[in-house]
Amino acid sequence: GSQWYWSYEYSDNLEFSDEPLIFDSYMVQEDDLAIGQFRLLEVDNRVIVPTNSHIRVLITASDVLHSWAIPSLGIKLDACPGRLNQTSMFIKRE
Repeated sequence: GSQWYWSYEYSDNLEFSDEPLIFDSYMVQEDDLAIGQFRLLEVDNRVIVPTNSHIRVLITASDVLHSWAIPSLGIKLDACPGRLNQTSMFIKRE
């Protein structure tokens, strides 16, 4: 987590490529929201979480405390600078 954006890395992407898949995700500004999109929740690059697969999430922050969550799954992690937090999940539904 960083101020105003999250950086994601799919490290298991190495079976498909020589490099891990890495991208940043920024919140969509209120003026750019389309009808039906949620303020403070829409991002330009969504993270995709696979189903029927064991997932390990590692999280940290580069500046201050941040919270990362998937509310519909009841998952919330705190990202703290200088610390590595983790959780695992297995999503059965699509």
